[in-house]
Amino acid sequence: MGFFDKLKKAFSFEPEKEENEAEKVADKAETETSDANAADSAEETSKSELVEKKAQLEPDQAGEETHETDGENDSEQSASKDVLEEKIHETDGENDSEQSASKDVLEEKTEEERYDKGLAKSRKGFGAKINALLANFRHVDEDFFDDLEETLIEADVGYETAMNISDELRDEVKLRNAKKKSDVSDAIIERLVNLYEESGKGEDNALHFAKQGPTVFLFVGVNGVGKTTTIGKLAHRYKEEGKKVLLAAGDTFRAGAIEQLAEWGRRVGVDVVKKPEQSDPAAVVYDAVVKAKQENYDILLVDTAGRLQNKVNLMKELDKIKREIPDAPHEVLLALDATTGQNALTQAKQFKEVTDVTGIVLTKLDGTARGGIVLAIRNELKLPVKLVGLGEQMDDLRDFDPQEFVIGLFKGLVAKDR
Repeated sequence: MGFFDKLKKAFSFEPEKEENEAEKVADKAETETSDANAADSAEETSKSELVEKKAQLEPDQAGEETHETDGENDSEQSASKDVLEEKIHETDGENDSEQSASKDVLEEKTEEERYDKGLAKSRKGFGAKINALLANFRHVDEDFFDDLEETLIEADVGYETAMNISDELRDEVKLRNAKKKSDVSDAIIERLVNLYEESGKGEDNALHFAKQGPTVFLFVGVNGVGKTTTIGKLAHRYKEEGKKVLLAAGDTFRAGAIEQLAEWGRRVGVDVVKKPEQSDPAAVVYDAVVKAKQENYDILLVDTAGRLQNKVNLMKELDKIKREIPDAPHEVLLALDATTGQNALTQAKQFKEVTDVTGIVLTKLDGTARGGIVLAIRNELKLPVKLVGLGEQMDDLRDFDPQEFVIGLFKGLVAKDR
């Protein structure tokens, strides 16, 4: 089953049923909440009663003389206390198990929820553009396809992608004899999704690690795209996984870049190799690579001084790395700001000419309506997106999941078969 079929089956809508379904979901949620609150209340009451009985059985501290009968009573009270304590612990254990089970259920839904929330602006923006295109729709003609091309370009799917889809839809819409707005909208989205799926065949979205010795990831990108923040969040991820992580502050020319990375190192609790501003970036990288090898670090994340207008520094840094670790860097990741739309695509094209980029880190995806840029990157550049920023929290830097992305971008925009 292709991406579009899954999308249509699981996340399509029926306009006339939307309101009723929403009411049912709301009623169900309210009922479940009431039941859960009642259950919690009953558990708390039961636990309180047990604790109260335990308190009543506490030994008298008035200082009276101890008699044999008192000793017997104390033994009985002690036994009763032990039983009550055991029951209380059992209750706590049951609550902990239930909370743990609930947490596991929530974690299973996390990835879908993250993409859903992170792509909300893009989904809303794309839907609005399609609705605007179809607002005055009467029939399919050349004017319609001109407007479609303009709409898709504005949605940041890329010029080539827009032209390809427009050309392919000319025949497809006619073959379908599409007359209703929903039919035309479905045809557009289906073609977008299918083209995205076809372009991604054989695409490698995984991050690659060294078979032995330290893994080196090199990060490139223009100022302000979130490159340093990405390094910090990735360092946090690997530190939490139990890996020994080292950062290299190789961007020695941008004001504040060294201190920014050093602050991330302090926050995350990992070491940072740095030198004063205006130092030789290649020297910083060399020191970091040597340290990573000698002190058995698992991961080395390198912030670079590579710039589009001056690729010399980047080439020197790469040379220093390869001298010490011939098969490194294991990834060269280009950080792109999703909010810049087509400018990000232009940057990707230019960086691809400068160095052997292995993948894209698309930052700030949650803060823009320009999520369509992922389609352009895949269709036009054949570069895999490997990481995406879906929020501001430390764990909102996620591995890119093509299927979750498609669902997050288009769900609710496809009409269900009648």
